[in-house]
Amino acid sequence: VQQNRYREAHTRLLCWLVVLRSSIIIAFLFWATALSGHEMTPAYPILKPSHVAGVVKAEMSLFNSREEVKYYQIELFDLNWNNLPFSSTYKIIKVGYKERKDFDVYIRKSDLDIATYICTTSKVKKTTKSSTLIASKICSRIDGKPV
Repeated sequence: VQQNRYREAHTRLLCWLVVLRSSIIIAFLFWATALSGHEMTPAYPILKPSHVAGVVKAEMSLFNSREEVKYYQIELFDLNWNNLPFSSTYKIIKVGYKERKDFDVYIRKSDLDIATYICTTSKVKKTTKSSTLIASKICSRIDGKPV
């Protein structure tokens, strides 16, 4: 009889721990889905000839769905995430909340074999009032040769 009582207490404790763990996981999932980042399109940009010889361009669009972030950095990477040189009207672009901004990224034809990703990273402003802790990075993959 004594052994059965401990087994029942042990089972209640396990049930309580499972409920607690499940509640924490569900709360985290709701919190994670409430977070929103920025969007960059297209996911696979089409490279077009530019007005400069030996240079191609990718036409990109950025949408800001984060109220606390206004600035985004544009970067070009190879397959190993090494920065590559590129040109654009902006290196850091200002996009207001719920606004969309179009921009062009110019890439040398000599870099096309190694250029893999065009990325934008949110630039979090460090203030005492801001509770933003997460910087988001969105990348589009460069596939194929210019049209």
